[in-house]
Amino acid sequence: MHKPVLLNEILANLRLLPNEIFIDGTLGGAGHSLAICQKYPAVSIIGFELDPKARELANQKLSEGDCNFKIIPDNFRNLEKSGMKEAAAILFDLGLSSIELTNSGRGFSFQKNEPLLMTFGEPDEYVATAKDIVNEWREENLEMILRGYGEERYARRIAKSIVEEREKKPIATTTDLVQVIEKAVPANYKNRKIHFATKTFQAIRIAVNDELKVLTEALPKAFDLLKPGGRLLVISFHSLEDRIVKRFFREKKKTGVAEIITKKPIRTGEEEIGENPRARSAKLRILEKLKYETI
Repeated sequence: MHKPVLLNEILANLRLLPNEIFIDGTLGGAGHSLAICQKYPAVSIIGFELDPKARELANQKLSEGDCNFKIIPDNFRNLEKSGMKEAAAILFDLGLSSIELTNSGRGFSFQKNEPLLMTFGEPDEYVATAKDIVNEWREENLEMILRGYGEERYARRIAKSIVEEREKKPIATTTDLVQVIEKAVPANYKNRKIHFATKTFQAIRIAVNDELKVLTEALPKAFDLLKPGGRLLVISFHSLEDRIVKRFFREKKKTGVAEIITKKPIRTGEEEIGENPRARSAKLRILEKLKYETI
């Protein structure tokens, strides 16, 4: 089961009143939302989730928890579809859930042999899947996303290897892609704690789902939806996301409409990392809205 990251820290930083609205922009299996429902049973929860399997699990868990909830099958970039004018708190957990890694069948994990898709939602709704990107994009564009989104030091070598291998046969599965990366990187790169394919998979997933643009669009929408005193909580997992969040929070503080609650991001403790190693890189930042912005 998916373990909600930094759950105790999130619960400690929420102050919800009966009948207020909590929006979970990245519902997943509803780990965070269920705990919030249990602590604040009179709060209404609205969750955004693209993955049908995750929606099914979330619906089951929140129903069994007797929660007041609504699930919207959409990306959190479309927060206006909540239909709400105000929310007391909004959460974005930007990490991959265990559902996506282990049960989606869409190729998020390099540890399973699956079709190379990496789409959060249904593949036919996407401009390009991971398979499209690795088999059709030009070498320089592949290098650009590996370097820019994955911060991959061997981006040029991997991009070149992808182009060479796809001329022999299509790169169709996660195993195909891992083998291509393995050929491209030096031997000492394969013996590190972080798997040699991690950054390439991350970069392609970000490109497929347009993740950084989604986050950039969603943050101002979330802030606009908050009532004064409401809080925006964002859990990021890599530096590109965290940079976007940090910059947005600073801009709101500078204009005097918000206060940054977390002067430094809250990190996971050793106990949580021991239970959930994927949480190691998680950073939680919290912003409180002080007043409405004037135009």
